[in-house]
Amino acid sequence: MSDVVLTGDRPTGQLHLGHYFGTLANRVALQGVHPMYVLIADYQVITDRDTPGEIQRNITELLLDYLAVGLDPRQVTIFQHSAVPELNQLLLPFLSLVSVAELSRNPTVKDEIAHSSQSAVSGLMFTYPVHQAADILFCKGTLVPVGKDQLPHLEVTRLVARRFNERYGPVFPEPQAMMGASPMLRGLDGGKMSKSRGNAITLAATEDETAALIRKARTDADRLITFDEERRPEVANLLMLAGLCLGRPPQEIAEEIGDGGAVTLKRVVTDAVNDFLAPIRKRRREHGEADAREVLAEGNERARERAIATLDEVRAAMGF
Repeated sequence: MSDVVLTGDRPTGQLHLGHYFGTLANRVALQGVHPMYVLIADYQVITDRDTPGEIQRNITELLLDYLAVGLDPRQVTIFQHSAVPELNQLLLPFLSLVSVAELSRNPTVKDEIAHSSQSAVSGLMFTYPVHQAADILFCKGTLVPVGKDQLPHLEVTRLVARRFNERYGPVFPEPQAMMGASPMLRGLDGGKMSKSRGNAITLAATEDETAALIRKARTDADRLITFDEERRPEVANLLMLAGLCLGRPPQEIAEEIGDGGAVTLKRVVTDAVNDFLAPIRKRRREHGEADAREVLAEGNERARERAIATLDEVRAAMGF
């Protein structure tokens, strides 16, 4: 049986280079090789914030990012979480398979709580990993391109699948993680690259915006540029970013820069990133909001058909 790929993003803003090297590149490489579902997880936006914000604008921007990096809606099913109610109905039986203690120990949930914009943690935050399990298992996903920080969530999905099969009979596969070229690319401030932390280079950033962001990136006082992830994490991160964009080892780039210092390093990184983003920016200009709406309507219909079939199978297995 062919693998089924499930992946996606929350529509909380434009995607960035961390997303690209963490998961998007894998998605583009896998399309046409395996059936693929790409989820726009709009319901999950309210896990760590009080309101969804400019949700429709963010969904459109996310779709345009997908089309810009090369995802082909003829080969992948791109759909919106809230448009597939049958998917969410899987959450109830899945929650009965996981303990509160197991959910509260999840390290990714702990990190997201620490950076939440809410004054109090909602119940939805704790059920977030199980909600993701429903996202993956509704289409019987077997391969999930993820960043390193999402691995604990995937383990919850595997746990849910295993316990459902043990209790009610074999219905779900246990999905495997597929890591990108850079599972944990840091932001320009040295922390985790994140839309909410303002330390990321978005895929839609202009050349000037990209240059300005890199100029502000943290480095250190040592003029000789070397690649040392432990002792010089900020410099190493910039070298890694240039290496990913150029398809070259970061150590090699460091040797070429030599004693050129931070100014030369940032110029090299800026040129590498802008050259890398040029074709993505070009494809983004070729698509408009009408394209995005059409892609989503067709994807929602296909995803809902799949979710209905899975929910019927779950009900039958459970005896409902």
